[in-house]
Amino acid sequence: MPKGYMYILECSDGSYYTGSTKYLAKRFMQHSRGEGANHTKKRLPVKLVYVEEYDRIDTAFYREKQVQGWSRKKKEALIAGMYDTLPKLSIAYRDK
Repeated sequence: MPKGYMYILECSDGSYYTGSTKYLAKRFMQHSRGEGANHTKKRLPVKLVYVEEYDRIDTAFYREKQVQGWSRKKKEALIAGMYDTLPKLSIAYRDK
C-alpha cells in the first residue's frame, strides 16, 4: 500500500492550502500547473512549505481534515516546527 502525505502549500497571496495525497511530487506538479484545487489554481505560484508522511493514505486524509480546521497562527507554528506552542493555540478565545 502506498504511503500517504499531508502537505501545506503557501499560495502567492500568502494563504495556505492543506491537502493529502499518495503521490506528493505528482500532486505538487498538478497544483503548480493550475490543475489542483480551485483555491490554488487562482493563487499561483504555490510553494510547498510543510509535509508529514504516513503509512496509510487514510491517516494522512484524517490529518489533513484536522489541520484544515486550525487557525492561521497554529498552521504557521506547525510549519515553523514550534510544536510546543500548538496546545496553547488550540485554546478557544472564550476559554482564556
